[in-house]
Amino acid sequence: MNPAFDTYIQSLAGREVTVIGAGVSNAPLIRMLCSAGARVTVRDRNPALPREEWDDLGVELHLGENYLDRVGGDMVFRTPGMRPDHPALDSARAGGSRVTSEMEEFFALCPCPIFGVTGSDGKTTTTSLIADMLANGGCTVHLGGNIGTPLLTRAGEMSPRDACAVELSSFQLMDMTRSPHVAVITNLSPNHLDWHRDMDEYIAAKRRLLDFQWAGELAVLNGDNPATAAMCGRGRTKYFSRHMVRYDMIDGLVPIRDIRLPGWYNVENVMAAMTAVRGIVPDEAILETVRTFVGVEHRNQWVTTVGGVHYYNNSIGSSPARTIATLHAHVGRVLLIAGGRDKKVPFDEMARLLPNHVKVLLLIGEAASQIEAAARRVPSCPPIVRCEGLAEAVVQAHKLAVQGDTVLLSPACTAYDQYSNFEERGRHFVELVGALQRSEGKD
Repeated sequence: MNPAFDTYIQSLAGREVTVIGAGVSNAPLIRMLCSAGARVTVRDRNPALPREEWDDLGVELHLGENYLDRVGGDMVFRTPGMRPDHPALDSARAGGSRVTSEMEEFFALCPCPIFGVTGSDGKTTTTSLIADMLANGGCTVHLGGNIGTPLLTRAGEMSPRDACAVELSSFQLMDMTRSPHVAVITNLSPNHLDWHRDMDEYIAAKRRLLDFQWAGELAVLNGDNPATAAMCGRGRTKYFSRHMVRYDMIDGLVPIRDIRLPGWYNVENVMAAMTAVRGIVPDEAILETVRTFVGVEHRNQWVTTVGGVHYYNNSIGSSPARTIATLHAHVGRVLLIAGGRDKKVPFDEMARLLPNHVKVLLLIGEAASQIEAAARRVPSCPPIVRCEGLAEAVVQAHKLAVQGDTVLLSPACTAYDQYSNFEERGRHFVELVGALQRSEGKD
């Protein structure tokens, strides 16, 4: 179905290929390379990585503290969490290796239009909305990228008549040399400053989504966000903004009341998605999607109601900006569970919202003291409860909440101090609330 992919697979036979990182997202890539006849070396920091599967495939493993010693080969696949300018990669390039990534290779081989989405907030929701709008318009859609599904291994089954909706992080974009046919940047605010050198580098990484577009290709940018409003695509550029809303209708097509996701930021996500696909799919497909789309797991996800108290899982809220947007989406003051590992982004702006939006602040994780310090500098700071972990925070919230209250997990931090990722943290929250509900039912 995709001759370019077939040729690519054939070219891998006998080549020495290094893959850095053996996590879930790279496992399909490793298996694909092995099946193509490449001589594969996998390097991973984890010394306890199970060897059985990779040994059976003939993979050479370099694990543990010195896993990046003498990286080389014909090709080196960089894992997104590794900076492109890491000394091990610079050394590999100097030795003649071509350093690439799963996403770079996919962009080169994808036979169909790519709708690429990045931004500080709203990436997954906007990408999912675009995918649903395209599917409801009759397209065969491949959804993936940073959203969790590797796409390179599926490129062989794609045809020019299909479409791809791809979420892209700044980590993935930093060394990309190709852009999508439709590039969407939802917004930009301070984020991942524990990884990027500064805000300028972070914005430049996001900007690469546009940098390699051709004339006639489309950039969709947030006109209400200062950082993205200052950008312009190399082809056509369309800005979505609150100016699209008149008489509670978006662009004369979508009634805001039909959007089933709470908060203005979700109105922006809908505007971004419909701007990306309008004219490509029928308006009816856009309307159908908006009326049926109920959100994505861990993104201000309603979990359940226990004793008249509503529980929401916004574990994706791993930066202060995400938590700020989610607080604005809720009516009234919530019991907020926050904390984790910080991204070197100040908590002061979030703290200023606490008196009007938070009834009780329950803090967990490494950054608890930093958040508390920022909160106590604000007049009328809400009560603060320090908890050992998420389990204790849920128990304390249950004790303090009364009927009609909302308990919101929106940590404003990453999960890496206690969990593998935000999904694991969110699932734990859902499990804890489920146990709470079961115990209430027994009373």
